[in-house]
Amino acid sequence: MNIILDERHYFDEIRVMNTDISFSPAQARTNGLLKNVYLWMTAGLMLTAVVAYFIGTNPALISKVYSRGMLFILVVAQLAVVVILSSRIHRMSTMGAIGAFALYSILTGVMLSSVVALFSTVLISTAFFTTALMFAGMGIFAMTTKKNLSTWSRVLTMGLWGLLVSSVINMFFKSSGIYYLISIIGVVIFCALTAWDTQKIMALNESYGDDIDEETFVKLSIICALELYLDFINIFLYVLRFFSNDRRN
Repeated sequence: MNIILDERHYFDEIRVMNTDISFSPAQARTNGLLKNVYLWMTAGLMLTAVVAYFIGTNPALISKVYSRGMLFILVVAQLAVVVILSSRIHRMSTMGAIGAFALYSILTGVMLSSVVALFSTVLISTAFFTTALMFAGMGIFAMTTKKNLSTWSRVLTMGLWGLLVSSVINMFFKSSGIYYLISIIGVVIFCALTAWDTQKIMALNESYGDDIDEETFVKLSIICALELYLDFINIFLYVLRFFSNDRRN
């Protein structure tokens, strides 16, 4: 179980996407950028949940997904899709960007099917609603605080690398104490990243002019939604780790 969850730390490494997207001067606030971002993020999470449940409740499918060769292909495919989406979104059509985001959500659902297979519905539901509350709380904090959260960037980046290295090391030592500590730190880091990313989206929302075209608006919404989507998924996984470890103890 530890290996299945720890293998998902590649999420930590793909936070290289840049929200300082060099579109033509525009203004997203007229179209409600943040609202649109949340809608895309929610759609992605729903697609991920449906796929994860469908595969996770089918023993034949789950065994195929977690065969050694298929698992490697899925990890590579996820990394490829998110890198292409984050680096080439300017050149994509609107439908191409939507398709890439949907594909990433589906692939994530396939990977998270193990959560459905391994954990009880009660535990998953508890972790999900806890994550939703934390995510909403950090979003509200980002919208209401007068503090510039960009000052957190260096600390959070260092924290992500430390989280990744400690998780890999603990795959060999299998220390329950370190596992528990990593879960807490992971929740803290990705909650902070949620606030930071939300504030970045708000800055984009305030910076662009009134003449933003529909295609640019949709692609900007999708790339921002991907960031918040990753934050939510990571918070959920670390909360789930925390709750499952706590119940074992």
